[in-house]
Amino acid sequence: MLLRMLRLTRLKNPEEGKAMAILIDEKTPILIQGFTGQMGSFHAREMIEYGSNVVGGVTPGKGGSSHLGLPVFDSVKDAVEQTGARASIVFVPPPFASDSIMEAAEAGLEYCVTITDGIPAQDMLRVKRYMRRFPREKRMCLTGPNCAGTISPGKSMLGIMPGHIYQPGRVGIIGRSGTLGYEAASQLQAAGVGVSTSVGIGGDPINGSSFRDHLARFEEDPDTDAVIMIGEIGGPQEVDAAHFFAENMSKPVIAYIAGLTAPKGRTMGHAGAIVSMIGESAAEKVEILKACGVGIVDSPASFGRGIASALSQAA
Repeated sequence: MLLRMLRLTRLKNPEEGKAMAILIDEKTPILIQGFTGQMGSFHAREMIEYGSNVVGGVTPGKGGSSHLGLPVFDSVKDAVEQTGARASIVFVPPPFASDSIMEAAEAGLEYCVTITDGIPAQDMLRVKRYMRRFPREKRMCLTGPNCAGTISPGKSMLGIMPGHIYQPGRVGIIGRSGTLGYEAASQLQAAGVGVSTSVGIGGDPINGSSFRDHLARFEEDPDTDAVIMIGEIGGPQEVDAAHFFAENMSKPVIAYIAGLTAPKGRTMGHAGAIVSMIGESAAEKVEILKACGVGIVDSPASFGRGIASALSQAA
C-alpha cells in the first residue's frame, strides 16, 4: 500500500523539485513580532540568512529605530502600511502573545505563525473568538502556538527549524511535533525525496488551524503529490483529518501517531497531548486512520526507509 501511495513522489528532474508553496514563498513579505528580543533576533537572523523576505519587525516603544538593518515599528498596523507585509511570526512572551496575534489579524495579515509556548488556554479562546469576527475569506490563517513554524524549502522559512535538512520536493508535511517533523524531513532528504511545504500546527490543546485545514491546501496544490501527517495522543484533530481524507482527498496521506504507550489522563510533553476521551489514544487514532484509508507507519524511523523502498520498487 505504501508503494502505491508514494509512487508519485519521486523527483524526475531538478525542475520538479521546485515545489509550489501553500502558505509562503520567496516573495512573501514577513514581519517579526518581538523583533528586538533575544529569541526574535536570533531566529530573524536565521530566516534572513535562509533567504526569507523579512521586511521589518514590531517592538512597541522602539518604532523608528532599526534592528538587523531593518525598520522597527510600534504596531503591526504601521508595519503593514509601510512595508506591505503579508505574514508574521510571533516571538512575544506568553502573557502578551494573544494580543499580538489579534493585532496581526486586525492589521490584515494573511498568515501568522506563533512560536510562543505556554500561552494560557483562556487567552487562545479569546483569539479564536476574535478571529471569527472576520469573514472566512478575509480571516488570517494562524498556525501555532507552540509550533516550529512553516518552511517552503528553497523559498522561505517562517519558523525555527534547521532549514538545511529540508530538500525541495513534492511531499507535504503537517505535524503537531516540531522535532518529529525535522526527523521526517531529514529522512526524506536522505532518501532523495524533497518537501513542498512543511507546516507545524503546534502541540497546544487550542491552536489556530488543524490537520484538516492544511490537508485541504495540499490537496489543491498541484506540486504536492503526497502528504505526511505527524500526530499524537489527545484531541480530535487526527480523527477529523481521517474523515476529511476519506471524503475529500485524492492524494495519498501517510501518518504516524506518537504516544502508543502513554498512560491515560497524563500530559505527555505537549499541553494538548493528554487522552481524556474515547478516540484520543494513539491506538484508537491509528485504527480510525486505517479504516479511512490513510497509510500508517509505526515508527518515526520508518519514514525514510518506507519511502526509499517504495521509490526503488517503482523505478
